[in-house]
Amino acid sequence: MTVFDHPDFDRHEQVVFHHDPSSGLRALIAIHSTRLGPSLGGCRMFPYVDEAAALTDVLRLSRGMSFKAALAGLPQGGGKSVILGDPRRDKSPALLRAMGRGIERLGGAYVVAEDSGTNVADIEVMSGVTRHVSGLTDAQTRATGRTGDPSPATAYGTLVAIRTAVRFAFGRDDLEGVRVAIQGVGNVGYRLAALLHAEGARLWVADTHSPAVDRCVRAFGAVAVPVSAIHAQAVEVFAPCALGGVVNDHTLPQLQARVVAGAANNQLARPEHDSLLQARGILYAPDYVVNAGGIIDIHHQRTGYDAAAVRAHLDRIGDTLSDIFTRAAVRGRATGAVADALAEAVFRP
Repeated sequence: MTVFDHPDFDRHEQVVFHHDPSSGLRALIAIHSTRLGPSLGGCRMFPYVDEAAALTDVLRLSRGMSFKAALAGLPQGGGKSVILGDPRRDKSPALLRAMGRGIERLGGAYVVAEDSGTNVADIEVMSGVTRHVSGLTDAQTRATGRTGDPSPATAYGTLVAIRTAVRFAFGRDDLEGVRVAIQGVGNVGYRLAALLHAEGARLWVADTHSPAVDRCVRAFGAVAVPVSAIHAQAVEVFAPCALGGVVNDHTLPQLQARVVAGAANNQLARPEHDSLLQARGILYAPDYVVNAGGIIDIHHQRTGYDAAAVRAHLDRIGDTLSDIFTRAAVRGRATGAVADALAEAVFRP
């Protein structure tokens, strides 16, 4: 199968395979669209089973970034990069510098930030060989007590989304006693758990990294659940905050939640799961709307950070979702299809 024949190829402008034998780097960079501005997206490092799996991921993630930027009102396009490897074992300064050199060769069409498996320190290493980075700890972020990490903004935006979805699905304006199952309690998921706990929600959590689960149990009184069962809990909200494809042919019939709203990218394994959720009466908050907080935060880092302006921008995630939910209900359409149409109207030529 060629890139052009791949089912997730969506008129991508550029797909680059990047290899550096001396550092062991094997990576892909996908630029989906630059119509609104340079493509921006995180660099994910993950032990993919093969390059075909990595290609699928980078194509889907970069496409989602274009849709995300469009509905977040940002003057930028969508891109993403992935490194094949275990971040706990294979990451090295040489590998990160090699990745930075590959990004530099693209001449600014792609701007990199942190993602799953990478962090701000990794992007700072890349910045030694490329100018096209974002989300760093610079003088301004230090002055405001920030680190450049967009995870807090992503978590807050996800909270806004859950509030909005709960209001639409259940007609209530608070989260007191609302049961939420969080799949993945890493940087974003843990912060989301803290925010939900502060608003009185009851939490069920799962993660492949057991210390992360134990931390939530101790801090928030969360119920620990196996990863294989977290989607099937008797809760109001299922919040995927790990990797994609969690709503699939196997898990969808087992969902008991009335709302799916989480920070993970590409939560639907196939596009038709959007309408299948609708048929079951489950309100799906399109993931690229929910998790836009990270790129909103990074955009403001690049243009001049004002905390009040950032918070106001993040709060608009709720307005966008309300509009999508209302349009979907009036037209009898699935929420993902409505969101896609709204986004494509912004960035498609």
